Amino acid sequence: MSGIRLHVGGQEPREGWFILDAEPRDYVDHVGDCRDLSFLADESCSEIYCSHVLEHLGYDGEIQNALKGFHRVLQPGGRLRVSVPDMDTLCRLFLHPNMKVDGRFQVMRMLFGGRQDAHDVHLSGLNFDFLGNFLTQAGFRDIRRVPEFGEFKDDGSGYRFMGVLVSCNIEAFK
Repeated sequence: MSGIRLHVGGQEPREGWFILDAEPRDYVDHVGDCRDLSFLADESCSEIYCSHVLEHLGYDGEIQNALKGFHRVLQPGGRLRVSVPDMDTLCRLFLHPNMKVDGRFQVMRMLFGGRQDAHDVHLSGLNFDFLGNFLTQAGFRDIRRVPEFGEFKDDGSGYRFMGVLVSCNIEAFK
């Protein structure tokens, strides 16, 4: 399948991938917001990769609208891979009886954002059920959880804390 391979929030330039990011950087192809894909034509993308981005959007319409935009620009049969911090896993880690205060603090940062810059704030807590429902509402099908992607070095899909995979990684199709 030919078409644009869109990497939303990408940090690693790679041949064949078009990077959309909110911050201008040397390797960014388009500076913008994933909630506005008006610069892309309908069905122009064969694949979208979006790791640790959607949690920065509000659950009261922003995530849903972004996913509708992803669906619009994907070709029929196109694949979306999305990774977000898994709220279920992070809550279990936070409440684990052996977790010390500094560990709980790190888990809290994963839930709410590290606050390293203006974009590093999480507005939504997501898990497979929440994100799966949003994907279904946006028109996606064959929605399934996968262990991790391992596609890019900047990939948060395989991040582990205290040996525990903390991301909810989902693959879905148009």
